Amino acid sequence: MASGEFPGLKELNAVDAAGVHPLLVAIGKERYMPFREKVPEEILTIANRILGSGQTSLAKFLFIAAEEDNPDLNTHDLEEYFDHVLARVDWMRDLHFQTKTTIDTLDYSGSGWNSGSKVIIACRGQKRRELSSEKPTNLSFPPFVKAAKMARAGVLALAVEDWKDYTSDKMKIENLARHLSAQQMDGIAMIILTEDADFIGQTLNNFVWVTFTRANPSHDIYGVDTKVDHKHWGCEGPLIIDSRIKKHHAPVLKKDSKVVAKVDRMFSKGGELNGVI
Repeated sequence: MASGEFPGLKELNAVDAAGVHPLLVAIGKERYMPFREKVPEEILTIANRILGSGQTSLAKFLFIAAEEDNPDLNTHDLEEYFDHVLARVDWMRDLHFQTKTTIDTLDYSGSGWNSGSKVIIACRGQKRRELSSEKPTNLSFPPFVKAAKMARAGVLALAVEDWKDYTSDKMKIENLARHLSAQQMDGIAMIILTEDADFIGQTLNNFVWVTFTRANPSHDIYGVDTKVDHKHWGCEGPLIIDSRIKKHHAPVLKKDSKVVAKVDRMFSKGGELNGVI
């Protein structure tokens, strides 16, 4: 697939833990103008090809890194992959949005039936930051924030008030961004807004599930110190993703304890399905 359908693509992983289509992570080859400043070039061409082809066109968040920056990097080691990208990404340069477009039918984060947005995060070059695994001790927050916890290296999870609507919540998040603008956040690349900061930080699977399934890029991405340069949006500080459950999302699937107990009995010793799998 890498050398055929997607020329220049080394690896592509549709992340199961994020519901497959909401999150693709990729590695591509950079062969354009190798003698000048290392910026995303060919990997952007590859990313657009990915979003323009078959099933991969359903992706909502597409991260793509340059092979040359770390030839040993692979898309199935998500811990290492996110460490690599978050240490290098330039949020003023590397975000590329597609708005008012089609999305996966089973993705309920958008603005309507099969309607939503996409974002490409394409990064190339040397490290820009050393990712922090410890929450900065001097951070303060407005009342909107109830708790803060490092979800993983470079990612701060903030437990905030439940989502109400895009108008009022936009004002609250922009106020949060202004509040954080004057604070020291060098080791933090990304901030995730959620109902449960502890849950996001428990496992990598929890992080990718909450972050990328519950966000519509055009509506739910904010940033600290945002700017628009000739219609290109970015931020100089950490990227903020509002990954709370919205009113238009499908209801959360919860286990029925009675059904779970019944199934467990069926597969236990003496049960009618014991030994089937």
